[in-house]
Order: sequence, then C-alpha cells, then structure tokens
Amino acid sequence: MIHTDAVLLLNKPPGVTSFASLYPVKRTLGKKVGHAGTLDKFAQGLMIVLTGAFTRLNPLFSSMDKRYVATIQFGLETSTLDPEGEIICEKAPCDLPAIEQALKTSFIGTIMQKPPAYSALHIDGKRAHTLARSGRYVEIPSRPVTIFSTNIITWNSPYLELEIHCSKGTYIRSLARDIALACQSCGHLRALKRTAIGPYSLDEAISSDQTNALVSMASESLGRLLQIENFGLLEVSGQAALRLGYGQLPQEHNLRMLRAGEKYAGIVDDKGKLLAVVTLDNVGRPMKFVAMPKYGVI
Repeated sequence: MIHTDAVLLLNKPPGVTSFASLYPVKRTLGKKVGHAGTLDKFAQGLMIVLTGAFTRLNPLFSSMDKRYVATIQFGLETSTLDPEGEIICEKAPCDLPAIEQALKTSFIGTIMQKPPAYSALHIDGKRAHTLARSGRYVEIPSRPVTIFSTNIITWNSPYLELEIHCSKGTYIRSLARDIALACQSCGHLRALKRTAIGPYSLDEAISSDQTNALVSMASESLGRLLQIENFGLLEVSGQAALRLGYGQLPQEHNLRMLRAGEKYAGIVDDKGKLLAVVTLDNVGRPMKFVAMPKYGVI
C-alpha cells in the first residue's frame, strides 16, 4: 500500500522550477503536495516536501537553519542577481584578501539584508518579481537574518565558491550582491546548492522521479519527524487508539511517553504506527491535532 501522507527529502536538479519538480511526486503519492521552502530555478539541492495530511506540518520545518554551497561571480551584477538576469553593472573583481576581510567583519552574526527585487515576497498584495518584471520600481525594506558561518572552498578569480550556514529567510542572491559591494566590486550568484535544512542532509535526498524510492521514503516519515529536535513521541493502545480516529485526544492516563517533546509530538499505537501529530501544552500533554494520516496508511 502506498503511503500518501509523507515527509520527503528531494534533490531538486538545476534548470527546473521547484513547482515543476513536484510533478512526479503528485503522480506517485497524490495531488496534495507542498514544500517547506523553494529553490530558484537555476539552483539545486535539498527540498523538504510534504504530502497528503502532512502538508499541515509546514510550521515544524519553516524555521530551520540552512546550509548552502554558493558560487559567486565578481565583476558583474545582474538584474535578478542570478545567471538568468540581464547585466546591469560591471566593475573590476576584487581580490581574495578583500573578500576574506568582508566575510570576517560584515557577514557573521545577525545582519540586515535587503531581499532581491526579483523574489516571491508580497509588496502591496503582489509578488515582488511580478512588479519588477513589469518595470515598476520595488522598494523592499531590509530585515534581519543570521549568518552562522562562512567558509571559502575555492577562489579562482572572478569566481568564489563559498559554504554558508544561515538562518531561515536569508537570500543567498542578496548575500552575493552585498559581499561584492563590501569589496568595492559588484557580483551575482552564479550557482547554488542547498546541502542541508536543519537536521536533514542532501545525502539523504532522492530524485523525485525515482518512483520506488519515493514510495519507500514515504513509509519512513515517522523516523524523519523524530530527527526534529524536541519532537515528542507518545504511545496509546486499545480503545484510546481507536478513539483517535474519531478525533478524540487521549487522556493523560492512556498515554505512555516514549520521548519528551516541547511543542509537537507524534502519537503511535503499540505497534509503532503513527496515528496523529499533535501540539503539546506546557506540560507535554496533547492539546490539538495538527495532522492525522489516513487510518492504516502510516
């Protein structure tokens, strides 16, 4: 039986949109498919994809930090800050010492970052990239993001390959622009690979067109949820497990704690089958249903 409620780790290839990369998932697991963060068309790497009832679990993943390997080209800035835009600025590339100094002094910790004009942010009720493509000037306010670390992998002027560990909401295209500006040059993001989201690594991911692997991964979603820090696990049995199917939260005396949680927990039966994901109150008791996979599926 195919498990249609799933948490999946997919490796998006470059050259396709995040939306298009989900078509094989929809064909295999059903049309209800969502994601916990997209990648630009030119980019590649890890995406967390949620299907079926588990599309409601997005809040569990949305605040996770991310890791990237970025290739920045110095000396040319494009309208979109990526390789698909038109060149709007040309300057001499900077040297490696200037880049190292900028990274050490201006791009560590919490910084203010201005998102790209070509982004999915809403401005006056419309997507910023829609306004930008129509020729309308887009003023997007800067916002705080956190750069936990950067590590230079290679420098082959004018190309810098850089490893980045950052908070949610960080635009690597903006980071490429700003690093170049800090070095008295200009630049854009030439290539990007997302290598990790929170506890999940690109090494764990599969291609969306690997049908058998998708089906197998879908059946292992509970283990993936348990990779989340402070995600709890509770066990119910007998009538309490049956009543879950009717939307009744179990009483405290019917629960056995397998793993303490802070805000969320999975409830399993005595055979380890996941019955529901719930929010927890401040003493770790189930408070509200978040998602319930179809009975007998997971």
